[in-house]
Amino acid sequence: MVAEGARRRVVVEVCNARNLMPKDGQGTACAYAVVDFDGQRRRTATRPRDLNPQWGERLEFLVHDPGAMASETLELNLYNDKKAITAAGSGRRGGTFLGKVKVAGASFAKAGDETLVYYPLEKRSVFSQIKGEIGLKIWFVDDPPPPPAPAAAEEKEAAAAAAGEGKDVKDKAPDAAAAPAAEEKKPETAPSEEKKPAEAKAEEKKPESAEKKDDKKKSPEKGKKDGDKPKEEGKAEKDKKDAAAPPPSPSKLAPPRSPSKKDLAIAGVAGDLEIRPQSAAEKSMAASGASASYDLVDRVPYLFVRLLKAKRHGGGDGQPLYAQLSIGTHAVRTRAATAAGEWDLVFAFHKDSLTDTSLEVTVLEEAKKPAKEGDPVPPEANLGFVSFDLQEVPKRSPPDSALAPQWYTLEGHGSEDGAAVCDVMLSVWVGTQVDEAFQEAWQSDSGGYLVHTRSKAYLSPKLWYLRLSVIQAQDLRLPSPPDAKAKQCGPIFPELYVKAQLGAQVFKTGRVQLGSAAAGTANPSWNEDLLFVAAEPFDPFLTVVVEDVFSGQAVGQSRVPLSTVHRRSDDRVEPPSRWLNLCGGEARPYAGRVHVRVCLEGGYHVLDEAANVASDVRAASKQLSKPPVGMLEVGVRGAANLVPMKIAKDGASGSTDAYVVLKYGPKWARTRTILDQFNPRWNEQYAWDVFDPCTVLTIAVFDNVRYKAAAADDPGKLPRDSRIGKLRIRLSTLDTNRVYANTFALTAVHPVGVRKMGELELAIRFTCPSWLTLMQAYGSPLLPRMHYVKPLGAAQQDVLRHTAMRTVSGRLARSEPPLGPEVVQYLLDTDTQSWSMRRSKANWFRVVGCLSHVATAVRWAHRVRTWAHPPTTVLVHLLLVAVVLCPEMILPTVCLYLFLVLLWRYRARARQPAGMDPRLSHVDSVSPDELDEEFDGLPSGRPADVVRMRYDRLRAVAARAQTLLGDVAAQGERVEALLSWRDPRATAVFAVVCLLAALVLYAVPFKVLLLGMGFYYLRHPRFRGDMPSAGFNFFRRLPSLSDRVF
Repeated sequence: MVAEGARRRVVVEVCNARNLMPKDGQGTACAYAVVDFDGQRRRTATRPRDLNPQWGERLEFLVHDPGAMASETLELNLYNDKKAITAAGSGRRGGTFLGKVKVAGASFAKAGDETLVYYPLEKRSVFSQIKGEIGLKIWFVDDPPPPPAPAAAEEKEAAAAAAGEGKDVKDKAPDAAAAPAAEEKKPETAPSEEKKPAEAKAEEKKPESAEKKDDKKKSPEKGKKDGDKPKEEGKAEKDKKDAAAPPPSPSKLAPPRSPSKKDLAIAGVAGDLEIRPQSAAEKSMAASGASASYDLVDRVPYLFVRLLKAKRHGGGDGQPLYAQLSIGTHAVRTRAATAAGEWDLVFAFHKDSLTDTSLEVTVLEEAKKPAKEGDPVPPEANLGFVSFDLQEVPKRSPPDSALAPQWYTLEGHGSEDGAAVCDVMLSVWVGTQVDEAFQEAWQSDSGGYLVHTRSKAYLSPKLWYLRLSVIQAQDLRLPSPPDAKAKQCGPIFPELYVKAQLGAQVFKTGRVQLGSAAAGTANPSWNEDLLFVAAEPFDPFLTVVVEDVFSGQAVGQSRVPLSTVHRRSDDRVEPPSRWLNLCGGEARPYAGRVHVRVCLEGGYHVLDEAANVASDVRAASKQLSKPPVGMLEVGVRGAANLVPMKIAKDGASGSTDAYVVLKYGPKWARTRTILDQFNPRWNEQYAWDVFDPCTVLTIAVFDNVRYKAAAADDPGKLPRDSRIGKLRIRLSTLDTNRVYANTFALTAVHPVGVRKMGELELAIRFTCPSWLTLMQAYGSPLLPRMHYVKPLGAAQQDVLRHTAMRTVSGRLARSEPPLGPEVVQYLLDTDTQSWSMRRSKANWFRVVGCLSHVATAVRWAHRVRTWAHPPTTVLVHLLLVAVVLCPEMILPTVCLYLFLVLLWRYRARARQPAGMDPRLSHVDSVSPDELDEEFDGLPSGRPADVVRMRYDRLRAVAARAQTLLGDVAAQGERVEALLSWRDPRATAVFAVVCLLAALVLYAVPFKVLLLGMGFYYLRHPRFRGDMPSAGFNFFRRLPSLSDRVF
């Protein structure tokens, strides 16, 4: 946040452009850029006759409202400068349009973090002919607030004004109405007075026609009222008028008001722990006046008691005080009050669980310690109580203001004279879970103040790929071998490799022999890239070590501070290289140097979850982020029929302490834990910005086991929370602006078997106000550009994904309350690539299901050609004649048929989002041994005979797969044998058939040939034999290479 009185400036450095569209009729363009931001406009110089212009100019903009900067949009328009159009008085100050770029204010970097980003130029309309890209650097700078004016000067001004008040009262009377106008006008013109000299020079170069147009548009009051962007040109007269008016006194300026909730929403303060621009969905809801807060769940009534402090009558210090709240069977005791008698605690009682109609608050004084050890402990002193009838408690719901606490005199005290001895300040009201005091309150249904049962939101750490390019080493000084024998046995050319370490990640380059012909010289060269996963805040150093393979000793090592590493967002800018001096210890302070290139890759998206269930595909660099296309809101209502997860020792009873974890993008949401309920009701609502509709929301339910160990003060070995079930919902299957209220079955796979664990009730809404924006997202690439121009290998990406999973799991486990590693790994699907017989069957039947349509078509064609249904065969003959005689109707007919089929199937579409499918997962037909094998880790911990049995079963399955692969390879080898004269007679026959076919195809018209072939294929069964055709027999007799395999 910006300090009060400070200024924020946005700096846009227009670097260069590439591959612009020629617009001047001579194959070139005279390009210049016009940048608009926050009602201000700047222009670069014109670069004549250059399709790849270089500017390198910095344009500065003053941010009028730093809190709303994230919701602003910077727009850059590129024009071709034509003097003829400028002379004609065009309002666009140039001529032909070359392209435009829009950058969201939320993607601006802080000063020092900016990088060069190339933005593709966009069209202004469908018919615009645009190509090329422009390179920009955008960052913002927060200037410190100006020093306050001296107090002495203010006093002198006040004295002078008081002395001359009587003298000039008549002179000032005519100007009494002008002074307020000057004071009101001054703040509006403040930005114009703070213009930089460079901006003034740029404005002087603007044509006169533009100044005239801007002067007509300017009109300060009208421009601000209509929302037009004020121009910086043509302000000379206005500046003179403003200079004539005296500046208002700082004491006369109104103090800045505190932002309201509406202002915060407009400024883009999100509920997901970050400041973000206001999404289009939020803007539409704000415009309609609708409130989206907790509208997907039920409002649950709670009785709130805010207990602030107590004071004794007559003053004096006594024993510490504490309070006790009693409502029927509920009795809660607070902690001891502070020295000032303050508690400042809030208690929330679920109203449906109350068993009495009155609330009683009792204040007790802690008993004094006995003077001697053997003396009895005196009882606690009861200072009195105050009682409230629950029928008389007021109701409150936001946005109402908080209920003011009041002083209440305690009754029933034990003083001798009957006078009151203590007062307590508190407030009591009936609210809902929407109340702002609910999140931090003592909650009756979630264990009170237990940390591990609270509702929290988490953010995954921001992940980057760190690329280390090892080029070569020079001046290496190898360490001496440990003894002479080792020196004699050592190789002539020592083998060296480079090892790099970042935290727990260690990667090595290949081995290179020092001084060999492969190395070229005595300086080894690797030219290899090592990729790491770095999480913010970064580890302090990247360690680079050169090691000798034979001796196992390090030649030298060096450290690279990650704070000095270059950041790039694409591959167009090569990061700078550096030489690192190697240190070999005290004996060898200089052991050589190594040439490397290090950079943080911001153009990639670091996958921390399986690619098929990804919930976020944005690049790591903030400057490449785009505005959201919509908003996802999920209301976790409750669960039903949960199975007991904790069984008592006698086995007669059980309990479940359930909570829900939701994961979408970098935000994790965890509901509070409802203790000892098989049908818990959470009624909590969460929201996420959606940047890509083809993403997946993951929801899982767990049984809380950690809170008991944490309450017992045994943090040494916390137990793992038990899985109850999981489901995924793909956003692209949801209709926009519609509420889905569904109950999803929870099914979990355990080593002992598969069972239904209960049901989860959710309410989901995907809001997207712009249908066009949503369709554009479908046409854009799924992953950022770097994944396509410089792709990562499948094996490398899998290793990096598991590293990212471990990083995210470790960071979230250090939160308070921690999100356990078992929870994070379960939602991120860390075991998707482990072997499972059940998953293998499921994938096999998925392939069979996809090919079933082809098999159905083949069976239909066979029924037609065998005249199983003669009318259908006759109609197929007529269709064949029509297609052959009118071939131009083939594609339109196929497209129309597909359209009609899709229209017919629209009625049978899925009306509700689908969760996990037990039948598709083949959990019903899985055996206990297969489940035990699925949960067996690596290496296996099962007995030898069990492992042998599973190995034999795997060999049987692999043998069938091996046979299938051999048959597929044989068919391809027969086709190759037909063309390679491996069987001379078969190839000769095929050559003669090709010659005859060429003559027939040349002589016979093509339509007649198609009709003949079609009628022959559809001939009646009495004209067809029951043996395979000659062509099929000929192909089966061709040789394959299976007879040459051992």
